[in-house]
Amino acid sequence: QVQLVESGGGLVQAGGSLRLSCAASGRTFSSYVMGWFRQGPGKEREFVAVVSPSGGGTDYADSVKERFTISRDNAKNTAYLQMNNLKPDDTAIYYCAARIAYANWRSALGYVYWGQGTQVTVSS
Repeated sequence: QVQLVESGGGLVQAGGSLRLSCAASGRTFSSYVMGWFRQGPGKEREFVAVVSPSGGGTDYADSVKERFTISRDNAKNTAYLQMNNLKPDDTAIYYCAARIAYANWRSALGYVYWGQGTQVTVSS
């Protein structure tokens, strides 16, 4: 069992930055693929970014590429999402999630553990 707790959300002006953290319980954090998803008002949950268990592999949604950076610190059981040049369209609840297989990572279906989410609001 893995518990995920996100933090770092908040209100920021367009062009600003935030860093989200996802703290995981358990001793097997380094075995999991970690992903970030988001769900904006009236929208479906969408993939944002993913990082491989070692941290050496990453992937991003086109909408956040070059602005967001995903990383992880396995010694601290924590994954991060650095968000720069934020836009109003980035307003959403951001969720971190964990899965075993490093495949089909853009689909939410394969993620077995989810955090409760953290709100990010970007004002224009």
